[in-house]
Amino acid sequence: MLALMHGIGTFAVRFRYAVVALWIAAAAVCIAMFPSLTSVANPDNSSFLPSDTGTSQALRLAAPFVPPGQSSATLVGATSQGTLDASDQSAFRELQAKVAGLPHVTSVSDQGLSTDGRAQRALVVVDVAAGSPEAGGIVDDIRGEIHSSDPGPGVTEHLTGQLAATVDNQREQADAQRLTEILSNVVILVMLYIILRSALAPLVTLAPAALVLTMASPVIAEASEAGIDISSVTHPMLTVLLLGAGTDYGLFLVLRMREEMEKGAAPRDAVVRAVERVGESITFSAGTVIGALLCLMLASFGLYAGLGPALAIGVALMLLAALTLLPALLAISGRVLFWPRKLREHEHDPDTGWMRVVDHVLTRPKTTLVVGVLVFLALATGVFSYQSDGFGGTTNGPSGSDSAAGQQQLSEHYPPAVVSPTSVLLEYPDSIWTDLATVQDAENRLASEKSEFASVNGLFNPNGKALSVQQLSTLYSELGPPGKLPATPPAGTPVSPDQYAAYRALSQFVSGDGRTVQFYTTLTAGSPESTAAIDAVPGVRDAVTGVQKATGASESGVNGLAPASYDVSTVSDDDLEEIVPIVLVLIAVLLALVMRSLIAPLYLVVSVALSYFAALGLAVIVYIVIPGASGIDFVLPFLMFVFLMALGEDYNILVMSRIREEAHRMPLRRAVALAMHATGTTVTSAGLILAATFGVSALTGATEEIKQLGGSIAMGILLDTFLVRVLLVPATVILLGRWNWWPSALSRRGRTEPAETAG
Repeated sequence: MLALMHGIGTFAVRFRYAVVALWIAAAAVCIAMFPSLTSVANPDNSSFLPSDTGTSQALRLAAPFVPPGQSSATLVGATSQGTLDASDQSAFRELQAKVAGLPHVTSVSDQGLSTDGRAQRALVVVDVAAGSPEAGGIVDDIRGEIHSSDPGPGVTEHLTGQLAATVDNQREQADAQRLTEILSNVVILVMLYIILRSALAPLVTLAPAALVLTMASPVIAEASEAGIDISSVTHPMLTVLLLGAGTDYGLFLVLRMREEMEKGAAPRDAVVRAVERVGESITFSAGTVIGALLCLMLASFGLYAGLGPALAIGVALMLLAALTLLPALLAISGRVLFWPRKLREHEHDPDTGWMRVVDHVLTRPKTTLVVGVLVFLALATGVFSYQSDGFGGTTNGPSGSDSAAGQQQLSEHYPPAVVSPTSVLLEYPDSIWTDLATVQDAENRLASEKSEFASVNGLFNPNGKALSVQQLSTLYSELGPPGKLPATPPAGTPVSPDQYAAYRALSQFVSGDGRTVQFYTTLTAGSPESTAAIDAVPGVRDAVTGVQKATGASESGVNGLAPASYDVSTVSDDDLEEIVPIVLVLIAVLLALVMRSLIAPLYLVVSVALSYFAALGLAVIVYIVIPGASGIDFVLPFLMFVFLMALGEDYNILVMSRIREEAHRMPLRRAVALAMHATGTTVTSAGLILAATFGVSALTGATEEIKQLGGSIAMGILLDTFLVRVLLVPATVILLGRWNWWPSALSRRGRTEPAETAG
């Protein structure tokens, strides 16, 4: 491995200008030819669910209303002066007709006047998913028609619903993401200047990570064409991962180059030597991250299964840049890299602070280990208060947006079940128009389930105004199915225009073939975004199944934010239980290869697992216990585990590789002391930078889930850096002695010192 790293370093130094030019050209090609990552991201977590979940079943039943692969928005118009008169309603129908003629719009269905007569709405279905690249243009086109319409005095019109809210949220999140990237770069540069005390070194250290980030984003977006699922979490996580890990790799090389130059090596020889010695650590560090991420492909939840390979692509590119682009830049910079700092040969004054830490660990390894483990176990007790808070998606736009204004109008004039519904779907063997009493019975049975449903709106109670079986039967016999009626009454229509419009709006509750019926409900447990509503989903589904059987329906389903969140959380927890052992075994194998040991990987994996549970417990305390919140994001435990296990081993590998390197030529205690002195600043500096990078996303993240994830991972990295790597691992190495390296030849060199002298 050393020979391979030496060859790579020599190549990068010898052809340094060509290497830099090749990377810049490759990045330019990727940016010019491939789409952006945000343009292919899917913001709907429920769409990543396996096909056998209740939400997937409900989405299949809902296909007659919004076909798969399509999305919907809601046109809403309301008046602040009295009620909507005939001319206002006529203008709204004209707007619907104009929207129906736009590209990608497959249908526009009037959904009726509110009971108070002050608002009207219509469902717009388009032939693209809400998160598709074309969605923004479609929303802009519809809003263009709204702005050019003449709704009448005191009437305002908006576009809200899934499609519009998604586009508005994506645009706000893109702004937040740009801010996160800018602040991350600023924070990293400031910290690098403090650590390296050089004008050029911080820029050179960060440059490969910044270049790879601009390159990886379009590469991953293009990979989505091959079936990799891209979620709204992918880009933020890619940003902090590449900037953080890339800076770590750069810091490892730059500080080792400086060390070699202080020993008297020429700059280019120092670069080769740094790659030779640190390149192996970087390679295996990136390998553990890539391996852990690729394990996510085994997940049932599509968000994880797509996130893993997407981020693995980014880390692989970062590794390649760290071994080629960065050494080339270091060789080009030479001694100027560290200006104005002067590097003097054999300048190895001990770091007093680090020496005090090392002395404590060396003289009291048992005490250090026991106290450290107890601290971590105490923090881990917070895990017992963990509660998932689903996050299956949202239909609300950001504050101040057009979609938020439209949602507000709906909330003021329509029943809660219509505004933010949990939809109940029943499919019958035959058309319900031949037996409307059965559907009325189903609606009444749902309404009677007071423990599950606070309100129900359906075919017989569309907007809060009751209709009888006889009224609907008469209208059906006179007009036919509501979903097939034109927007304006044909000549000779036997009912009034108001009755015609109200009946036509019933298409939202019954499919064109009359076999599928939809009911809008609100849950007794509360808002569909709440943890209580999510926990109530099994009872809601049982109640719906009971209604299905009692009324002779062949299938049933429950669709909406709460059931989607429940399924997302359940599948995520199942994946965590199944994939964690696989990740642990994989990382242990990689550590065994780099350590040439079967013993060291065991306690190294245990140490990171211990820090993970401590970090998760601390996150629960910070985000649930202290603020009194109902739960934390469902993805947090899973992604925290993957990131902390993989990134935590970066520092394990660097420290243990250096200890092993020094142990070949000196007693173990001296090897630990020298390795800790040599890597202490590197590890803590890298850990601080990585934690700060994730910390920035905790402050400026586009969504609450990104903020929680960034903050939690930052806390975990700090625990891992300052306690595990600096105290627990060195103490364990001292206590185990030569058994650290078993069964390699190094373990047979005999005991160089007693296991401990104190503690």
